[in-house]
Amino acid sequence: MSKILIIDDERAIRNTLKEILEFENYTVETAENGKTGIQMAQTGDFDLIYSDIKMPEADGMEVLGILKQPESAACNVPVVMISGHGNIETAVEAIKKGAFDFIEKPIDLNRLLVTTKNALAHKDLNTALGQKTEELKKLKTKVAQKYRMVGDSAPIERVREIIEKVAPTEARVLITGENGTGKEVAAHLLHEQSNRAAAPLVEVNCAAIPSELIESELFGHMKGSFTGAVKDRAGKFEQADGGTLFLDEIGDMSLAAQTKVLRALQENEITRVGSDKTIKVNVRVIAATNKDLQQEIERGNFREDLFHRLNVIPIHIPALKERKEDIPLLVDYFTEQICREQGWKTKQFDKKAIEALQEKAWPGNIRELRNVVERLIILAGNTITAQDVHDFA
Repeated sequence: MSKILIIDDERAIRNTLKEILEFENYTVETAENGKTGIQMAQTGDFDLIYSDIKMPEADGMEVLGILKQPESAACNVPVVMISGHGNIETAVEAIKKGAFDFIEKPIDLNRLLVTTKNALAHKDLNTALGQKTEELKKLKTKVAQKYRMVGDSAPIERVREIIEKVAPTEARVLITGENGTGKEVAAHLLHEQSNRAAAPLVEVNCAAIPSELIESELFGHMKGSFTGAVKDRAGKFEQADGGTLFLDEIGDMSLAAQTKVLRALQENEITRVGSDKTIKVNVRVIAATNKDLQQEIERGNFREDLFHRLNVIPIHIPALKERKEDIPLLVDYFTEQICREQGWKTKQFDKKAIEALQEKAWPGNIRELRNVVERLIILAGNTITAQDVHDFA
């Protein structure tokens, strides 16, 4: 049930408004002057405040100014000003100071009820938006934690330095490295540190899309252009307009699709499947592959001209075997992350366990290490030992 505060020095007005609003099933409290009204508003958890303008011990405009200060406990509560001496200038001043509305005396019953309903709906909307904003902040923090490059070895520091230099530019980047090394993390960091960070980062796993559908996925299609095309659909290039397009595993893209990607990069425009109309796009392309594209070019599997278009800035992500000194930091990071996700008390790896992990080959790189850390956290005790590593890794 919504709670309303009425601040007015006229007892008859206070009692009349209280009676009307309580009849509409609102909880109502009253204050006889501005000073008392301010004290009640700061401690009463109200959903709406009605305040007269002409009052002793702080007039309504003073009350409004104090309640709307950022540090005020009532700063987000809608305040409606009421006055028997109203004019346009006073109403405008009240709205500028943060009042939700301005009502003249004698108060019209319908106007009172409509204003009350609108003000409470406005507060509910702001509360919902505030919750969504907080959820968004938490989500962004979670995403930022997911895409973090952990380690302080020389190879990984070199990667960080290149990302910091390249990210603010419009240069295309080709990220290479074995599976599980963190190419996706590098792509996300490039986008987050770029001038396009506020725009979308659209990801395409070229290896996961059948060759006959890759063109539709990238460039979109028109209704009826092929079986199953039941409506017009924008492709990934259009979805990434103004932002970044991440083409993961581009070495697995068909030659036909490569030709169209090359044209899109050259002309900054695309054509949907089944259409002859060109669409301008403004996209920064980041590509990644675990293949040696020079060898793929020699085998006739990859276009050399596309390779040179993509390979403006090459970034190679080192394999875990090339940066084993980062394993202790990675283990700590994954342990804290996994235990937090599961709601468990953080477990510990003893020194011998870390040494045992550093002795392993890690053909699956960072991804394999995370899986092993998760397995050990689940299966071993509170302190994970070298024997646990031997048994479960």
